[in-house]
Amino acid sequence: MFKGLGGLGDMAGMMKKAQEMQTQMADLQEKLETMTVVGESGAGLVKATATAKGVLTGLDIDPTIFNPTEKEVVEDLILAAIKDAQAKAADRAQREMGELTEALGLPKDMNLPF
Repeated sequence: MFKGLGGLGDMAGMMKKAQEMQTQMADLQEKLETMTVVGESGAGLVKATATAKGVLTGLDIDPTIFNPTEKEVVEDLILAAIKDAQAKAADRAQREMGELTEALGLPKDMNLPF
């Protein structure tokens, strides 16, 4: 296509690939906002729902854990569920990014800005 132009043909191909990657990353960003993960603690007594971007969207607490004398236990369970959801969100985002970079022919563990 660009014969006789030296390295410009390669440069045009690289630019096209970069534009494709930028579009796919933007699509992935939108997708991560709608993907959800659920973290839990206390054998499922507390569940925290978050987007794959780590934004907390819901909290489900089994009413049986509400005992006024065990306030700290309830607080710990809530924090543990939120931390679990955030960890799962980070893992999901990393997996999705790895799949995208691999599909683009880049190393799966390449750290791209998110």
